[in-house]
Amino acid sequence: MLGIHDLWLFVLSGFLLNVTPGPDTAYIVGRSIQLGWRGGIAAALGICCGCLVHVFAAAIGLSALLAASSVAFTIVKLIGALYLCWMGIRMVLSAGAANAAPIPDGPASLRTVFWQGVLTNALNPKVALFFLAFLPQFVAADSPHKALAFVILGIIFNINGTLWNCGVAVVAAKAAYRARQARRAAVWVNRSLGALFVYLGVRVAMIEAR
Repeated sequence: MLGIHDLWLFVLSGFLLNVTPGPDTAYIVGRSIQLGWRGGIAAALGICCGCLVHVFAAAIGLSALLAASSVAFTIVKLIGALYLCWMGIRMVLSAGAANAAPIPDGPASLRTVFWQGVLTNALNPKVALFFLAFLPQFVAADSPHKALAFVILGIIFNINGTLWNCGVAVVAAKAAYRARQARRAAVWVNRSLGALFVYLGVRVAMIEAR
């Protein structure tokens, strides 16, 4: 169908890739510790939408531009790195504000977490190149519907990943429930999460175009 082959292998490979801890998992766990399961799930849904940006970009060929143009790759990479570092530094500096009062678990906070998840993925060229390299392996070269096949495979991969990430969010939130009750712990959670963002920003900045 649509030139897609070895779907079972794609699903299995995608599952193994999704359960492998990485920057997305670290972000979700950090937000779950900070804001509870709602924060973790908001982060997971944001990451899901950020990945969808790359799925559709791969389908219409924009990811190919990043792979072919080192200038375009570098521009997107630096924008993403600067955003992550700016967000991390701001969190570190504001961690002790207001006597370390916990961040409210309200709509505004969850909305911010969601959009940060979207941007951290959408501005990461490594994710774009991953989809460009991974998805074509399961689409026939002579398929007349390559773009639609890319979208379907990307959505399948994303749904499986989001379900896993939501599970991670719930487990992490439950495990960290007691730690989040202490004001001092809340300060260090914020600082650690901010440091994580700075680390991810530096890591993105060091990615080299292949």
